[in-house]
Amino acid sequence: MAMMYGWDGGWLWMMLMPVVWISLLALLVWAVIVLTRSGAGDPGAPTAEQLLDRRFVSGEIDPDEYAAMRQQLREQRRAKG
Repeated sequence: MAMMYGWDGGWLWMMLMPVVWISLLALLVWAVIVLTRSGAGDPGAPTAEQLLDRRFVSGEIDPDEYAAMRQQLREQRRAKG
């Protein structure tokens, strides 16, 4: 009966450590993706409604076009949820 001093459970750590490192690496990649992804776009950028309002005020589009485009934006927003 051979005794292996210092090896009681060491094999378990050898098997477990790659899983721990891979998990930590996956967590790091996920965090970078979440923190760098821009879900709402540039917070300083004007919204579609603001751009439409500016075009109407500057005279680029007439009231009928404005109303139709505004309705289309509302419908798209409702469709997205």
